[in-house]
Amino acid sequence: MPKKKKTDETKARPDGANVMGLRAEVLEQPITETLELNYMPYAMSVIVSRAIPEIDGFKPSHRKLLYTMYQMHLLGGPRTKSANVVGATMKLNPHGDAAIYDTLVRLSRGYGALLHPFVDSKGNFGKVYSRDMAWAASRYTEVRLDPICAELFRDIDQDTVDFVDNYDGKMKEPTLLPTTFPNVLVSANQGIAVGMASSVCGFNLGEVCDTAIAYLKDPGCPLSETLKAPDFPTGGQLLYDEGALRQVYETGRGSVQLRARWRYLKGENLIEVYEIPYSTTAEAIMDKVTELSRAGKVKEIADMRDETDLNGLKLTIDLKRGADPDKLMQKLFRSTPLQDSVSCNFNILIAGMPRVMGVREILEEWTAWRMECVRRRVYFDMKKKEDKLHLLKGLKKILLDIDRAIRIIRETEEEAEVVPNLMIGFGIDSVQAEFVADIKLRNINKEYILRRTAEVDQLTADIAQLKETVNDPRRIKAIIRDELARVRDKYAAPRRTEILYDYETAAAEPEDETPDYPVHLFLSREGYLKKITPQSLRMASDQKYKEGDGPFLQWEAANRDELLVFTDRQQCYKTRLSDFDDTKASALGDYLPTKLDMEPEERVLWACLPGDYSAHVLFFFANGKAARVALSAYQTQTRRKKLTGAYSDKSPLVSAILLTADREMAVISTEGRCVVFHTASLNPKTTRATQGVAVMTLKPRYRVEKALPLEDTAVVNTARYRARSLPVAGALLKEEDRGETQMSLL
Repeated sequence: MPKKKKTDETKARPDGANVMGLRAEVLEQPITETLELNYMPYAMSVIVSRAIPEIDGFKPSHRKLLYTMYQMHLLGGPRTKSANVVGATMKLNPHGDAAIYDTLVRLSRGYGALLHPFVDSKGNFGKVYSRDMAWAASRYTEVRLDPICAELFRDIDQDTVDFVDNYDGKMKEPTLLPTTFPNVLVSANQGIAVGMASSVCGFNLGEVCDTAIAYLKDPGCPLSETLKAPDFPTGGQLLYDEGALRQVYETGRGSVQLRARWRYLKGENLIEVYEIPYSTTAEAIMDKVTELSRAGKVKEIADMRDETDLNGLKLTIDLKRGADPDKLMQKLFRSTPLQDSVSCNFNILIAGMPRVMGVREILEEWTAWRMECVRRRVYFDMKKKEDKLHLLKGLKKILLDIDRAIRIIRETEEEAEVVPNLMIGFGIDSVQAEFVADIKLRNINKEYILRRTAEVDQLTADIAQLKETVNDPRRIKAIIRDELARVRDKYAAPRRTEILYDYETAAAEPEDETPDYPVHLFLSREGYLKKITPQSLRMASDQKYKEGDGPFLQWEAANRDELLVFTDRQQCYKTRLSDFDDTKASALGDYLPTKLDMEPEERVLWACLPGDYSAHVLFFFANGKAARVALSAYQTQTRRKKLTGAYSDKSPLVSAILLTADREMAVISTEGRCVVFHTASLNPKTTRATQGVAVMTLKPRYRVEKALPLEDTAVVNTARYRARSLPVAGALLKEEDRGETQMSLL
């Protein structure tokens, strides 16, 4: 039991006044008990009753909404205001009108999120391919059930599925809808539960029905022959990958690649994108293309605009003169959501338990469930016929002596004795006697009774046939196959997503079109970078700098090389030299904090050309420590522009050296002491923010002033300062070893 702990904390009254002297009781509960009693019920409620679809393809919110509309006679009837549907649905789904209307919007034809919408809508319901297009309020839009919903509710009143009480026990609602086709594979569904998620992509209705029919005939049939690939309501092109689809079909997990469909209008020199991947939006594509254009990575686009109208989606790209539309689209496919992946996670509730299943397992579960629905329907029909036959058999006995039946009824003094007297007089049970007693006086004649009892033979034959069907799974499967064929013929539509089989050459990475030529780089102390060609440098005079600025670093490089820039915020910025324009010695160059979008007041400390990332970087800190970090630690698979934690922040950075081969280094402190050591004594680290190892021991008021390669210093007596082990205090510099003051970062 939770322990009660008394405290003397002040309690606050609602009016703001404090009441002193009251003792509050705080219940202490172990975290394990909290998880078990509070968190686990919540988690299971989200999994079972909210986020994960069941074998009929619906979440509870979808099922409650559609069943409410069915009860409102909106299947085949006129449309009604969406607000009416939302209000009525609250009797089954007490989650607020906004959540219910959002569900209604997703199921609607106007929104376009499903291959076969279940709600025939009128009004503005937004669009699935638009992030910013808002749908109208429920009081303005009108809805009714789409004709395909007849396949969801067929025979629902014939005991095909179980019914349970709603949340307040005043109504009944179905636990599942008896769908006559595998809706779980046709309607796309996504949900995020607690600790798990579900993402079921849609397939073409005709292909799903054909696959289900083939599976019913042979459970081992090859699925890929009839179920070609997923189909999406937004169209586009699916890049066919046999291995990826096989993984999705077998395991229920994986992804497929989709790309937009486009056309080139030569006369107007523009591209029209009219279908996009299901997983993205028009606004996301526009934002990414704009970002690439501003960064100078896509230079063929003059303008891009959204021209979506009542005829559908249309993104228009105006091209610059001479631009190749095919090459541009390949570049956009690689860099924007115009080509995107759709993840699959076929997580479905089976008997209240979530299971990730492949397509064959889903068909197996759906077939078993559907066979039970059909068996219950046939049994329901059989029982009705048996009940009717039972009544007619009693009526047939009356035919033997109608006058006697009339006499028994007429001579019975009390009404309550009519049924028992008929039971005794003709040897029938109470149900048959009630039926006879309720016959109208005008119908107590031989002609009427003969006409009714003529059905006995037909009913007997029908019951025998239905009984055979109930006990024969093959007959039930034949019924399901016939229903699937009927659904396919009535509702199947052509594929919307084109399957692109031959796309290897189209999707291949083009060669880097960035021109490659030698350049000279000059970095100033204030962070100005110049990229100058050798020809321009030969014609130049002295380098120009701002007042108070001067030279810091310079390199010989190639235009395609990368540049790493380290700042005083322990950050490393990665950029390409091709992103900088060629300039002249007389210009100031590009200001790196602005060019690289650095943070306010952030300044450049050091930079280097990483090459193939095989070298190392030596960091020297003011506290006497040095860190040797492999340059590969700054190499990334993605094109990240900024790396945080580029070096340790425990002490200010004094110097950084690019180490392509081991060499001797000289470390000089503000006390005037010097240590010479070989870099081979430092072990390389792969962690960028490593604190390093101590090289020089310092007195409290001194710090490292600079660190340079030994050959770049004026030290003559190298043996005096060479360390046998690290760390050491170092020796005081002699006059002849001081030389001129070297440049440092500080």
